Amino acid sequence: MAATSTLPTVRDLHVDAFLTYLTVEKGLAVNTIAAYSRDVMEFCRYLDTQGVTEVTAAGARHVIGFLTLLHDRGLSVRSQARVLTTLRGLYRFLQREELLPAQNPTALLRMPKTGRRLPHAPSRTQVDALLELPDAATPLGLRNQAMLELLYATGLRVSELVSLQVHQVNLEAGFVRVQGKGGRERVVPLGTRARATILAYLTTARPVLLKQRTSTYLFLTRAAKPLTRQAFWHLLKQYAKHSPQGTALHPHALRHAFATHLLEGGADLRVVQTLLGHADIATTQIYTHLTGERLREVHRKYHPRG
Repeated sequence: MAATSTLPTVRDLHVDAFLTYLTVEKGLAVNTIAAYSRDVMEFCRYLDTQGVTEVTAAGARHVIGFLTLLHDRGLSVRSQARVLTTLRGLYRFLQREELLPAQNPTALLRMPKTGRRLPHAPSRTQVDALLELPDAATPLGLRNQAMLELLYATGLRVSELVSLQVHQVNLEAGFVRVQGKGGRERVVPLGTRARATILAYLTTARPVLLKQRTSTYLFLTRAAKPLTRQAFWHLLKQYAKHSPQGTALHPHALRHAFATHLLEGGADLRVVQTLLGHADIATTQIYTHLTGERLREVHRKYHPRG
């Protein structure tokens, strides 16, 4: 019996080259690369069912067929748009590298209309109630309070929070240095409340969690390991259940509250863009629509002719 070849197929080489380009040249985050990889490999599996063995041999009908299949499976319009964005990126890369023998199969395809989904941002009252829930008399409670205060004070992403290291926080100067998406670094100021809570955590709770062990990470578990995003999300859900305000929260709720409350207070949109680490101001502008809805709601409620 002949030995099975372990050499990658041409398709694998093309896909690998694309993912390497996203990692090395574009500097995208690990989770973003994983999402791109899943979309492309799912497309490759679909091409197998159509008798197409190379991504470079796919045509527009194959891309349309794949998106139709995803639609029939119940995939949301937003997710379909994300998949098409992935495939567009793949074929633009292959075209630029002169690896496409024919026309780009995504060139004439239009992006599905997704509408504008406004992120839910808890109110100031809801945030205040949430920040009072952790029991600061215990090491874990003080850690949790410090994490929540830091998120609301800086608008960090949850992934940035759990990967934060001690040297990135300068309490004396009052800022945190963050490594964001695409390896972009930004400096975000800390508020007085966040600085005081983090200082209390560093001087009392963190040494208890370390138990004479060492770690460069700021927020630790009982095993002196960094928290995972999933662990933080579980904590946030538990606190939300016990909040007297009864609000449902999602992982980036405090990030959205940070941006929305700044804009409601009169902050400049460009400043909020910088603080959030958005590469494109269009991403930040969604919060201006959210703030507008809030203003209209207040006007309707309190104006005598609202």
